[in-house]
Amino acid sequence: MPYFTSPVDGARLHLVDYGPADGPVIVFVNSLYFGTEMWEYQMLPLANEGHRCVGFDRRGHGRSDDVWDGFDLDTLADDLQGLLDHLDLRDVTLVGHSVGTAEIVRCLTRHGSERVARVALVAGMAPGPARSANHPGGVDPELVLAGIEAFRRDRPAFFADGARAFFALDRPGNELSEAYVETMVRRCLGATARAGVAIGELIAALDVAPELAAVDLPVLVVHGTHDASGPIELTGRRAAALAPNATLEVYEDAGHGLFATHADRLTADLRKFAAGE
Repeated sequence: MPYFTSPVDGARLHLVDYGPADGPVIVFVNSLYFGTEMWEYQMLPLANEGHRCVGFDRRGHGRSDDVWDGFDLDTLADDLQGLLDHLDLRDVTLVGHSVGTAEIVRCLTRHGSERVARVALVAGMAPGPARSANHPGGVDPELVLAGIEAFRRDRPAFFADGARAFFALDRPGNELSEAYVETMVRRCLGATARAGVAIGELIAALDVAPELAAVDLPVLVVHGTHDASGPIELTGRRAAALAPNATLEVYEDAGHGLFATHADRLTADLRKFAAGE
């Protein structure tokens, strides 16, 4: 059945498992608001090529349980580890987008890397965009909290108004159909208001810099120059500098939604990275 239960509180979480069972394993961890559908341009071609591509809908997202609790980073990381344990996955390439990168880092901190071979941080929020003791040059956390308040007031408008910046549609080459963008806006509304607010507050206080510095696996950092959600200087470049064995791939003109606007390039980079090249 395409579900497993959280090892923390038994929340039922929806999973997808594409490709051959004996293929090299890539596990995808989603952005805030999205379910596994966000990875269609990566998961489907890679599964067709023989990779085992696995993902799951975070609690409060997609087809997983609508719950009140469990949106702290420890529980989210434990849910990810629960997926790896449930399917007994090994030699895994973990690929996270946005806040999913922080869940990956915390998962490695709490559970170790016995099942994981390498990590890709795509348009990541890790180590944290907001000002903190480890990041005095970060954005004012109050600005992040102001965005959460706009989300509370009118979720549909929040997503619709932010779509162009999310995909950096004003930059050359970032061409997506209006139908695709509208569909992704509707997908965002599949996440509960509770999940959106709670994880937004998590991002406002996010600081996993010391943990990222302790990740001793190969790390691929992919980030766009025009990422309005997680500006590259505050997130991607810092992540690449902190992780001891990191490689930074900068996508010119790409925004936060580079999984769609730069789909073929991202898929090729993940294919190469998962092969250990």
